[in-house]
Amino acid sequence: MSIGIVFETHSTSVDNELGRAAGWSASELSELGRTQAVELGRRRRPDGIAAVFSSDLVRAAQTAAIAFDGSPIPILHDWRLRECDYGRHAGRPAEEARAVRSEYLGRPYPGGESWRQATDRVGRFLGDLPPRWSGQRVLVIGHIATRWGLEHAINGIPLERLAEEMFSWQEGWTYRLG
Repeated sequence: MSIGIVFETHSTSVDNELGRAAGWSASELSELGRTQAVELGRRRRPDGIAAVFSSDLVRAAQTAAIAFDGSPIPILHDWRLRECDYGRHAGRPAEEARAVRSEYLGRPYPGGESWRQATDRVGRFLGDLPPRWSGQRVLVIGHIATRWGLEHAINGIPLERLAEEMFSWQEGWTYRLG
């Protein structure tokens, strides 16, 4: 049996508003982000979601907690859904980080990890979903690296192509595993 996966990015963080690449830093949601998280809950609670899997980074965990506050849907945090670890590049301007990310597809950022390492983590997460969630629909809340991991592992899209894309927010991406 297959698993339906809905992916949503974390809501807007303070670092997003400041134009900083957060990586693994403890960036919290902004006021706008809190409002977006409430909207995410309104949109996804009636969506037949059996469980929410969230990155354990603060901005994603806050998104899940706000969106599903008081809901019987379980929220499970998993470190493998984290953003790429930018190491010493964390906190730099987001535009600067985007400009050099193709240099770090296979080579780790100084003091961090490569995009391949980050997306491989997501692949290992996907490998652990069956059989517990077979035939069900789950929500994953994460980051750019999480989406890249889903696109690469499920749809076979090369990281080189993903690195060239400009991120464009949308109300979720859907995937089928298995």
